[in-house]
Amino acid sequence: MSNKKSQINLLNHSEAKVKLFGDYIQKYLNIICNDGYTKAIHIVDLFCGPGVYENGGEGSPVIALKKVKQTYYQFIDKRVVKSPKIHCHFNDIDQDRIKTLDDHIKENKLHYPNFGTLNLVNKDYLKIVEELPNKFRKFKDTKAFVFIDPFGYKEIKAEHILNLLDCNNNAEVLLWLPIQFMYRFSKAGTPDVLENFNTQLGIDKNKLKNEWEYIRSLKEGFQYFIGNNYFVDSFTLKKEENTVFCLFFFSSHIRGYEKMLETKWDIDTEQGRGWKYNSNQSTLFSVLETNRLEDLLLGYLKEGRTNGEIYEYTLRQGFLPKHSTQILKKLQSDNRLDLSKEDNSKIRKGAFYINYKEYKEYLNKLTIKLK
Repeated sequence: MSNKKSQINLLNHSEAKVKLFGDYIQKYLNIICNDGYTKAIHIVDLFCGPGVYENGGEGSPVIALKKVKQTYYQFIDKRVVKSPKIHCHFNDIDQDRIKTLDDHIKENKLHYPNFGTLNLVNKDYLKIVEELPNKFRKFKDTKAFVFIDPFGYKEIKAEHILNLLDCNNNAEVLLWLPIQFMYRFSKAGTPDVLENFNTQLGIDKNKLKNEWEYIRSLKEGFQYFIGNNYFVDSFTLKKEENTVFCLFFFSSHIRGYEKMLETKWDIDTEQGRGWKYNSNQSTLFSVLETNRLEDLLLGYLKEGRTNGEIYEYTLRQGFLPKHSTQILKKLQSDNRLDLSKEDNSKIRKGAFYINYKEYKEYLNKLTIKLK
């Protein structure tokens, strides 16, 4: 087994990563288990690790199993109507780590067959990531969530993400990347594998000034590569000034994407960007982020936009519907908006219908344009 510190102890940034993973998995399971048509859910962790660490920290597979168990007893077991089985698949190329995970699951009774199947696998990442899309395509009325948490970045390719998403519109992916290492190597002595990765995503390393620009370029590059039928966002984890990690979230469904954004904003209530350590600085969301979103909306609303278009635009910029609604109310009170309803009915002040239900059922209910 590797003696790397991060592989025997759960470090601070990893703890934050696992919290985001766990919080989202809980929301994800709550939604899917209550949607009325999904028959099965597959949770796949491709670099699962031992699940428990020498310092007592819990890794992603243990967190996932606890969320599955909680969901089962809170929702599924009490239902008369049949609810989806939740199948867990944990892979790690290191047999010792899988053995540690297996022993911990049994000792702590983290899984029972009535939850769904439990598969512990020893495969090379490149092999299993090529197999999954074909398996996903065979699923019917099934959802899948894939967590990719490599010990580096050398095996990760953008097409892996697209291939997983492009499977009957039923998959979501969470990818963890060591940004500070990738940025440093991008600027000096770039390995061929990283050069190819950056080139594939259209990143010009000569134009990068810091890690934050690199993260933004990666997000834009991923979005361009996977196309606008899918959604991508990032969540940064900053331990020190030059120690930055990043989670990238990919979804084939706008509702799942919104739920991940909600999870981000629950953790970072000021900016919805990430998690910082050892920092006493205020980020002043009310000044910085609201102004940024308002500037974006002022440009976007120069043309008439429907409530559905504004909903999607807001999410793609990394904000929640409540943020846009807050700004629109301000603009309306300043008499800066022209509003018209599709059915010509009376317009209620402060009602902009920017939410998933209206997006799904009444996409063009209201048109908004800046005066």
